[in-house]
Amino acid sequence: MQTKEIVELAKRKGVVNAADLEAIGAGRTLLPYLLKKGVLRRIARGSYVLSDYIPEQESFLEISAAVPHGVICLLSALQFHEITTQMPLVAWVAVKRGTHVPKSCRIPLRIVKLSGPAFSEGVDEHKSDGLVIRVYSPAKTVVDCFKFRNRLGLQVAREALIDSISQKKTTRDEIWHYARLCHMSKIMRPYMEMVQ
Repeated sequence: MQTKEIVELAKRKGVVNAADLEAIGAGRTLLPYLLKKGVLRRIARGSYVLSDYIPEQESFLEISAAVPHGVICLLSALQFHEITTQMPLVAWVAVKRGTHVPKSCRIPLRIVKLSGPAFSEGVDEHKSDGLVIRVYSPAKTVVDCFKFRNRLGLQVAREALIDSISQKKTTRDEIWHYARLCHMSKIMRPYMEMVQ
């Protein structure tokens, strides 16, 4: 009987975890049991979906479940906002400096450690399948690409700037706001002057 309830819950919510099972009075040991039986499949540690269900933004849900205190950033944020056609081989996630980062995740992670407003500002939250996907806004992502240009390449940062403005994903004013906040205005000024 509880299996039926769990399946209904997974159909309604999308992603289920042990706390969801406890809320309906089911034991958390049912998750590994239903995983073994092929009813559920694990998308991240402690997070499950129905085995035949493919969430629209599965990779972003996996990242959010694996690093719930993190924020999707850089190339992964560009991909989320559909600013780039590049498919990053790793998931880029920002965490607050000094925060524990999980070691086990099915997706290879590239962690960026930030602090203060550089970490907390410009975070958009998108609900999907019962989870919150935290991702930096297009404007903050563009500035971060310049900030981490030595890791990504200046070409990626320039393309992100040009494409985000031409696709109307952000404005010059929003980008300037984050450029000042992240102390990147001097570096970005010549590139901003070239973009109409």
